[in-house]
Amino acid sequence: MVNSCGQLFTIEGIAASLIILMTAYIVVNNTSVYTPGDTHISNMQLEVMGSDALRMMDTSSNGTYGKTPLQTIIEQGDSDTFSTMFLNIVNNRTGTTRDTIQFRANVTYLMQPDYQTVNSTIFSNSSQSLIEGDHAVRVSEWVIVDKTPKDFPECPGMLSACSGKHAVLVEVLLWRD
Repeated sequence: MVNSCGQLFTIEGIAASLIILMTAYIVVNNTSVYTPGDTHISNMQLEVMGSDALRMMDTSSNGTYGKTPLQTIIEQGDSDTFSTMFLNIVNNRTGTTRDTIQFRANVTYLMQPDYQTVNSTIFSNSSQSLIEGDHAVRVSEWVIVDKTPKDFPECPGMLSACSGKHAVLVEVLLWRD
């Protein structure tokens, strides 16, 4: 052998280049690329946002046991207040622009006199309607109301004639405009 130090440097150079190539391969393969198949992530975020909005509306102020804003809105049939309050919660952002979430809300309840027929009534809509291709998610919240049918003329037979608390289901369909 004429120069054994040169062979050692050559082996060391090949080993270093293999380490660099393997590192580059690992880095390139571990980078994530957003694909259309990942749209379920934004749908899950939209579902969480809608669910949180309904929970906030169904929470009484200051932790008291009084009526919640959602109970009052449902009992009074005030769809305008529901629309305003719900859109203010879900379209709120930290920046100066607002989000463009739209919704359709239904109230589902038992019909009288047999209390075995379930009826669902459109309670409130946002300004934009759902069009084909929009990804919509559904969120719901059970609300305890104290109503009688005579108090709720736009939904005849909504609740039983007996006094006391009744459960209604508020379902909201959400989508981004």
